[in-house]
Amino acid sequence: MAEQNRTRVLILGGGFAGVYTALTLEKYRRKIPNLEIGLVSKENYLVFQPMLPEVISGSIGIVDTITPIQRLCPHTTLYQREVESIDLANKTVTMSSGFRPHPYRLQYDHLVVALGNVTSFAGMPGLLEYALPFKYLGDALILRNRILHALAEADIEDDAELRRALLTFVVAGGGFSGVEAVAEMNDFVRSCARNFHHIQTKEIKVILLHAKELILPELPQSLARFAQQLLARRGVEIRLSTRLAGATAESALLTSGEKIPCKTLVSTVPSAPNPVIAALPCKKEHDRIVANEFLEVPGYSGLWAAGDCAWIIDHEIGEPCPPTAQHAIRQARRLAKNLAATLTNDLREPFHFKELGKLAALGHRSAVAEVFNFKLSGLLAWFLWRGIYLMKLPSLERKIRVAMDWTLDVLLPPDIVQLRTERAPGFGREHFEAGEIIFRQGDCGDRLYIIIDGEVVILRSDATGPERVLARLKAGECFGEMALVADSLRMATAKTASTANLLTVDRDGFQALFRHLPPLRGLVQQWVKERLEQDALAPEAVKTEELGRGAPAA
Repeated sequence: MAEQNRTRVLILGGGFAGVYTALTLEKYRRKIPNLEIGLVSKENYLVFQPMLPEVISGSIGIVDTITPIQRLCPHTTLYQREVESIDLANKTVTMSSGFRPHPYRLQYDHLVVALGNVTSFAGMPGLLEYALPFKYLGDALILRNRILHALAEADIEDDAELRRALLTFVVAGGGFSGVEAVAEMNDFVRSCARNFHHIQTKEIKVILLHAKELILPELPQSLARFAQQLLARRGVEIRLSTRLAGATAESALLTSGEKIPCKTLVSTVPSAPNPVIAALPCKKEHDRIVANEFLEVPGYSGLWAAGDCAWIIDHEIGEPCPPTAQHAIRQARRLAKNLAATLTNDLREPFHFKELGKLAALGHRSAVAEVFNFKLSGLLAWFLWRGIYLMKLPSLERKIRVAMDWTLDVLLPPDIVQLRTERAPGFGREHFEAGEIIFRQGDCGDRLYIIIDGEVVILRSDATGPERVLARLKAGECFGEMALVADSLRMATAKTASTANLLTVDRDGFQALFRHLPPLRGLVQQWVKERLEQDALAPEAVKTEELGRGAPAA
């Protein structure tokens, strides 16, 4: 009975909209005693993105811009997974697998979609391979490391052409993200250069590319011009009416045909909608889910939307809400209140919010701000920027940490420690003892396995009978390709018959090789055909205990 009476609210997205929805809903737990709140986020923390550029220069600590979601929302169950699909008809959400590659599904009564956009370099060749995005905490750390690595290499490089490329830093995009990133980069690079004996600051080139005639188009022209002139005085080369077309390992490619030799290219190009959002059948505008004034999605019971993925008209101004943090937070609070009102049969209130202002940091104790129609620039705007964002930073603990970081930043030189953050390889090795399960029938197909040494048994369970042996594989043979080729669940169980060492290829690596290497594609297709033939000719059912040549049963 308790199971039937509970109300399951599932929130998708760990950004401002998702976390503040959960935070506000928790206040209604006493009023709605059977309320269960779940939040799906691929990270276990909320990133305070307005302060992310300061991670590049080390003005604040790497983890001081983030707050653990479990501490912000102690009564919410966190599912640290990625959303793979949403079934609106059956009210289920499928998430990525965890340590065990098994499909994970959750049912809900009310679903709040607050998934942000994703980085996309579609149509811009080479950016995926060579450009650095700037959206997440990991991006800021990778960029910081790249800058320090480029300076270290330039300090000992004799080749003049390569040296110039190492000391050239290009940022594409003149909006808030691009301007704040280039401002921090410029300060950081020039300050760090003093620690290298063979680098002079006049050799450093920091370039900002912007497609329009004035940077920061979201701000009044007077403030945008101030920011543009200030950055130029500090050594940033601003190229207006210039678009990035692509990249190679050696240079940034412009639509004009020009090439800028560089080893550090940062792209803040507009993000693309989350593929999960694109797959939903509900109405959309500009790839965003259309929600009504109560933040509910018309035509779908129990479906709500907020944040960057939602198209919400503010009826006081008659325009859609921009995808900003302050709008996302207010939408989340109103959505949570309306959802609670729906559950308690109270009146709901439409969403409306007048933007309080806009601020952009320009580095080196300067900023521009428009607050309540007042325009500020320079040192005063910088103090206002820091004061407002310090107040908005979640949790007292983080406020104290950031305030201390800012104080020490005034007194101490920038830290030039480089933290290695290597990307996980597509290939790996795994070791199994005899009788261990490598993967189970019904698991997600996440990698291909190649046997280095040992023996592996492939087993199949059918509803009509006991488990049977499909194949015994030895060194030099592979398995696991069928689920990857068909993009399906595992059709059999793989178990070691002896101690075994395996070489693995992850899903992305396998798919890339399968698509672009025709000989391998033909070979894999032949393997699949042989596997199917072996399955059809497999002997009568054999119990698992009889398979292992002395190995214990699973």
